[in-house]
Amino acid sequence: MKNLSDLLRRKLRRTSARVAILLAAALAVVFGVPSAAMAEANYFQDCELERVTCAYGTEVGLPQGVCMTTSATYGKTQVCVDYDGDHVYVRDGDADGYGAAALVYSDNGVAHRWCANNKGYGSWVHCNFNWVEEGDHAVAGGFIVQYYVEQMTQLWWWSGK
Repeated sequence: MKNLSDLLRRKLRRTSARVAILLAAALAVVFGVPSAAMAEANYFQDCELERVTCAYGTEVGLPQGVCMTTSATYGKTQVCVDYDGDHVYVRDGDADGYGAAALVYSDNGVAHRWCANNKGYGSWVHCNFNWVEEGDHAVAGGFIVQYYVEQMTQLWWWSGK
């Protein structure tokens, strides 16, 4: 009888170990792999709106286009727009721990396009948007404090490019 109970205990331990391994693998698949919704840039409340596009920029060396820099109040954020191709570049100009951001407004099509720099102080990022050239556009620069708070200032506007 003792051998049978030892055998059952060992079998139960092996089965429990297999169940634990399967459970761990299932949890890794469910929680370890980001879903499509989790992969989208959703760093600011506006990103939830239909007429808003939000992106994290990809790190680049140097920007192209027309550039301006915000004051220290707005994190010394530098924003460049290359009108030929609808490219936006953002440089984080302050080691304050907040991510620099640019906002491009358009009165045609998607109203707001946010480009966020999550690469840190001194880095440049690039976002490739596609906006309607006709109509007025405006550019703002600054930083995101938290999901519901931003510090942005308008830098310039243009029409028809």
